[in-house]
Amino acid sequence: MERPLRRLIELMDWWAAFLLALMVVVVSLGVFFRYVLNASLVWYDEFASYLLVWLTFYGIVVASYRQRHIGFEMVVNRLPSETRRVVDFVGETCVLGFQVVLCFYGWVLTRKMGDETAVSLEWVKMGWVYSVLPITGGLMLLISLMRLYRIVSGSDDQPGGEEAWSGSSSE
Repeated sequence: MERPLRRLIELMDWWAAFLLALMVVVVSLGVFFRYVLNASLVWYDEFASYLLVWLTFYGIVVASYRQRHIGFEMVVNRLPSETRRVVDFVGETCVLGFQVVLCFYGWVLTRKMGDETAVSLEWVKMGWVYSVLPITGGLMLLISLMRLYRIVSGSDDQPGGEEAWSGSSSE
């Protein structure tokens, strides 16, 4: 299960890079049309907003897999091994609870908004836009379940295989 998930995360990484590049192009077009051609595009800011939301959520999946979210590593790593496992378990259980809520209510919202259309892009269904919530919630739910299994089983290998950057310029 680990290998297919790693491949999927690599795909998410490339997808997030594509969304970022597309957002740069869309915003640049909007600026060009507004300030050079004096003709504003009515759709660019709404579309760029949707791209930003998608980029954020898919980036969250990659960050979650690589364990790059904010944490208290300095404190937790100083705890005794067994206490650290308990703290990790409680923390990951809380994260899992949030992901269940995100996945479930994201699905509910996606279904309710399914036939609505975007304001300036009438061909864009809001169900497509909101689909990022249950998709990323489900992926992060899977990541958390795997992490909980590793915590309970005492397995030391970490998905992503990378330690989080501490923010220090000396690294």
